[in-house]
Amino acid sequence: LPALDAVYVTRQELERHPGIAADLEALESRRDVFLRMVTPEVLGAMTDAVTPQGMLAVCRLPEVAVLDALADARLVCALARVQDPGNAGTVVRAADAAGAGAVVFSEGSVDPFNPKAVRSTAGSLFHLPVLTGVELSSFVASARGRSLRVLAADGYAQATVDELADAALLRSAGVAPVVEHDVRLEDPTVWLFGNEAQGLSDDERDLADLAVAVPLYGRAESLNVGTAATVCLYASARAQRRADSGVITVRRRTP
Repeated sequence: LPALDAVYVTRQELERHPGIAADLEALESRRDVFLRMVTPEVLGAMTDAVTPQGMLAVCRLPEVAVLDALADARLVCALARVQDPGNAGTVVRAADAAGAGAVVFSEGSVDPFNPKAVRSTAGSLFHLPVLTGVELSSFVASARGRSLRVLAADGYAQATVDELADAALLRSAGVAPVVEHDVRLEDPTVWLFGNEAQGLSDDERDLADLAVAVPLYGRAESLNVGTAATVCLYASARAQRRADSGVITVRRRTP
């Protein structure tokens, strides 16, 4: 995770959030973290935000090896040439919420550590390993070496995430589903998501064990990559947790 070097905060921010003061006092006792109170004008000059939040942290970017990120991961999100920083941050946030072990950005992708992407993660950037500039084919080979299956999100695929989720639910209930492939959503999985405009290239799609579509039941032509990633990652997360517990839980809503 990013290593903290310095914190700049305004007096107004401390007055709005008294609880932060105790955390800053603990930081002040550390010799490796520089702490300074500044005016709103100074903080505004240091950031690119129109309305800064009153606190700024200076961090060193983490260096994470692919094999370290894959060591204990059962769910990984890989982005191929995603360009929009808002999308990048949204996917990191969704992956964190779904319990993914890592997020991987391929070569040619946006920098997830740029200011807009960082804000879009809403703090999730600090919760799980995020790798950048990764060569996709070698990453997939490493993932397969760790027994992870690889699924490619593709809007034109024949298989759908709903079908995979239904099959996983039947297996958890002890019923053998009728399927045309051996991919199990509850297995350790890497999900590949492509560029916002072009999606995955043929070569990128061919890296996967199966191409999977998010079905569109309405009139929309497509889904934003952040939305598609959320649907797919949560489908895997639910299937994995259900397989781990062996329990299907249905809660009745009280009136």
